[in-house]
Amino acid sequence: MESLSESAFAYFLLAPALLLMTVIAVYPLIQTFSYSLFANQLTGVERLGEFVGFQNYVALFTGARDASLPSSFLPTFSSQFPFVTNWFNSALMVTLIFTVFSVLFETIIGFGQALILDQDFRGRRWVRVAIIIPWAVPIVIQGMIFFLMFQPNIGFLVGTPGNPSIMNQLGPLSISFTPLRNTADSLFLIIIADVWKTTAFMALLILAGLQSIDRSLYDVAKVSGATKWQQFKMITFPLILPTVLVAMLFRTIAAMRVYGIIETMAGCTTVPSLSCLVVSTFNNSLYATSATVAFVTAALIGIVVSVYIVKFADAEGGF
Repeated sequence: MESLSESAFAYFLLAPALLLMTVIAVYPLIQTFSYSLFANQLTGVERLGEFVGFQNYVALFTGARDASLPSSFLPTFSSQFPFVTNWFNSALMVTLIFTVFSVLFETIIGFGQALILDQDFRGRRWVRVAIIIPWAVPIVIQGMIFFLMFQPNIGFLVGTPGNPSIMNQLGPLSISFTPLRNTADSLFLIIIADVWKTTAFMALLILAGLQSIDRSLYDVAKVSGATKWQQFKMITFPLILPTVLVAMLFRTIAAMRVYGIIETMAGCTTVPSLSCLVVSTFNNSLYATSATVAFVTAALIGIVVSVYIVKFADAEGGF
């Protein structure tokens, strides 16, 4: 061991984790890709049909497979109005919209919470506990809570045409009187539910990064006459940026795999997502199609991870 270089020793320590990752992640991913190269077997006892190569991917991206899917994979254009696109009927666009807005608001609100919790004030521990509570709520229970809150004739946040609630009077952001029956309103409420639950995760990770900053840097900045904004701009933000990127990476990966909160609040038929397509096609015995959508989802997540890694390397000053 003593003769190993630092890099070799580091890889030696990582070997068990890499082996476990290979068994539980890499091998299933390869197996999923191999399944996607076969046709769906609609009759008989075999799960897969003949070898078709990349035809499943071509059919998925050209829309030829939309007839067998609960919703289209890509946005579909209207035949009467070629420039009108039904974005909310596309599993890919619904997933991307959910990912962008949920991660964006969770990062902003989580950053604000972390800055507050980083201050020394009376009752800080109780505030931390209060922030963590939504994160501790199971997804199924969270989904049922929001389902009941926006259920007509039951939920207090859903009004009636004669007695509209505040949520019905928000202008462009207002919801209908049956919000969980249309995709746009349901997606908006699902984003709110996800932000409510997962902001604590972002806040805790960012708070850990804030508390790792050397406090003497702020003392030097105060002596030099730097304002609070200058301290944040020149000290806090550059040093906390790698931590923020890591937190955003974790949340982006989870958001692109969203399924539980959708199924418990509005259902996959109302709010389609990539994971919804995987589950629904698998339950309908379309195993090859399910494998194709699953591998495309994994590939998209891989692209996003690569972008974050590049940004993280830039923030750290190189690979």
